[in-house]
Amino acid sequence: MLDIRDLKKNYISPEGERTLVIDIPNFSLGKGEQVALQGSSGSGKTTFLNLIAGILKADSGTITFEGRDITGLSEPDRDAFRAMNLSYVFQTFNLLQGYTALDNVLLGMMFGPGPDATYARSLLERVGLSDRMTYRPSQLSVGQQQRVAIARALANRPKLVLADEPTGNLDHTRAGEALKLLRDGCRDTGAALLLVSHDRDVLSSFERVEELSKVNGAAR
Repeated sequence: MLDIRDLKKNYISPEGERTLVIDIPNFSLGKGEQVALQGSSGSGKTTFLNLIAGILKADSGTITFEGRDITGLSEPDRDAFRAMNLSYVFQTFNLLQGYTALDNVLLGMMFGPGPDATYARSLLERVGLSDRMTYRPSQLSVGQQQRVAIARALANRPKLVLADEPTGNLDHTRAGEALKLLRDGCRDTGAALLLVSHDRDVLSSFERVEELSKVNGAAR
């Protein structure tokens, strides 16, 4: 489903110095596959996910998703591609504070096929928030906020879910619960999962774990 070849990304400092942060000769992910990437600080993990999501544009190489190279797309086309095919789970949740849990999920649907209140409610029920749908993020625990973020990530029935340290702000128990919800949700919807973490407990639960510094030549 996802095939990456000769992917490179440089950052340029205010002084004009060019630093290579991503140099990945090849990386692939199958349909419905769940893969964990182990990455230390500065290994390029967030940049890598942002390139796959089309948030950043690669300097060279190809990112082929279901036979379509997205690296040559314009920014509006990359945005449309992301909305219809991918979702992102962030460590900081990125929930809209002025809206309820249900509203946050429905707003996430606005960027895809469109809002579906029945499905949004079913997702919140699935993650154990049937009695918290009208609560705003400030009225929810940290673990409950992450559950809303997971429900929102699954709302558009994505083909690929990207997760950047999704359990980093949770304690051990809540991290395990959130990870199970995320992985089970992806299995239920048929979505593939690419998750970045440095947590050994999280990594040990995956059958396939890649060391990003080995994948990414720029981080060696």
